[in-house]
Amino acid sequence: MPHATEHHDDHRPTDERLSDITGTLWEPPIGVVLRPFRAFAQLSAAGGLLLGLCTILALVWANSPWGDAYNRLWGTYVTVGSGDLVIRETLGHCVNDGLMAVFFFVVGLEIKREVLVGELASPRRAALPIAAALGGMAAPALIYVTLNRSGAAASGWGIPMATDIAFALGVLALLGSRVPVALKIFLTALAIADDLGAVLVIALFYTDAIAWGALAAGLGVLGLLALANRLGARRTLVYALGGLGVWAAFLASGVHATIAGVLVALTIPARSVIDADAFVTRARAILDMFDHAGHHDGEAGTTEEQHAALQALEDAVDHVEAPLSRLEHALQPWVAFAILPVFALANAGLDLSGDVGSMLAEPVTLGVLFGLLLGKPLGVTAAAWLAVRAGVADVPEGLTWRQLHAASWLAGIGFTMSLFIAALAFGDGPLLAMAKLGILAASVLAGAIGWTLLRSAPLAADAPDQRRS
Repeated sequence: MPHATEHHDDHRPTDERLSDITGTLWEPPIGVVLRPFRAFAQLSAAGGLLLGLCTILALVWANSPWGDAYNRLWGTYVTVGSGDLVIRETLGHCVNDGLMAVFFFVVGLEIKREVLVGELASPRRAALPIAAALGGMAAPALIYVTLNRSGAAASGWGIPMATDIAFALGVLALLGSRVPVALKIFLTALAIADDLGAVLVIALFYTDAIAWGALAAGLGVLGLLALANRLGARRTLVYALGGLGVWAAFLASGVHATIAGVLVALTIPARSVIDADAFVTRARAILDMFDHAGHHDGEAGTTEEQHAALQALEDAVDHVEAPLSRLEHALQPWVAFAILPVFALANAGLDLSGDVGSMLAEPVTLGVLFGLLLGKPLGVTAAAWLAVRAGVADVPEGLTWRQLHAASWLAGIGFTMSLFIAALAFGDGPLLAMAKLGILAASVLAGAIGWTLLRSAPLAADAPDQRRS
């Protein structure tokens, strides 16, 4: 049977072979129109590009004749609930405390996935990105504290510790095939370990006075979600309702509500419960049902029986796929193309009508700027080198130290998490404006330097073997 032989000998990637199948399906006119937009959304750089555009829009808006409207918009109070169950916050705080909880939930899902099956699952594979992340957090904080030893400014030491994975991977995507897949994996694992460190910093050092009763209630609901996982509950509605309860309790407790997102993510089931033979048998039976229930006279459209078969197939797939994977795939587009752009729009609006030169000379600005721009690449590279020299880690196959060092500059793009921590550290006021200026300047410079160094770095195949140097 030639067809079977062709299928057996087809060693192309799975996504290419699937495209042969899905490409034969009829596509409505609206699908043809939307196809370019789907292709754009699938680009690795798309989320970072939109984030950058919203940052520019926020800066232009804040410095335009409508700058007062920008400040009034995000300072507008929003009330949710009634009676004793009322939450009243500014629109800016709704973004930072509410929408960003979803972002932190996805961060938690990514951390759990990486720890279970990703680069952080094996101690030896995890050693390099974890060491690099620790060095990349310690060096910037040390530089900042050196320049801001006391006073209100000292509380900003956590600002330059973070890495913005969306922007960093966006820069890598712009370089195309010059960036090895191993380097993208290393930078992603580093950023996830970095995010975990930032979450711990926020929880331990940027938390207000704690209302222990509300915190106990939140932890109690969290325990129930963990129990639901152990008992085999796989419906996302269970975790969504429980997650809302944990978020509300943490918000009332004084512990920053976004921490609830990470903790709830850790309770989401991560493993598939699958009988492969039973699933294949069921799927084939459903597809046979779909085929026999269709029109056989050339008439377009699907029958009622085919709709039922499609729903049954969707339910079968939902039961096979792990809830963690399903939620991560469902929420990532919302985070990349809605939540983070709105966050940038709400937080990146820096008024530059004052003396920018004087602001650049302020210790807070310099601490953030030098922390991200110099501390990050220095800390990441030095810690990674020490881990390799100590024999606890290896440089991934196909990478050179020059490429790793170039990528370490991209870790200096702090943006999202840095802006978030700056708002926690300083609230509104001149110190926050200085921190924002340092974050924006460092992120632009770090991205440009990292891109230039990676652009000029020879590929591993063309470079001398220096992976253990």
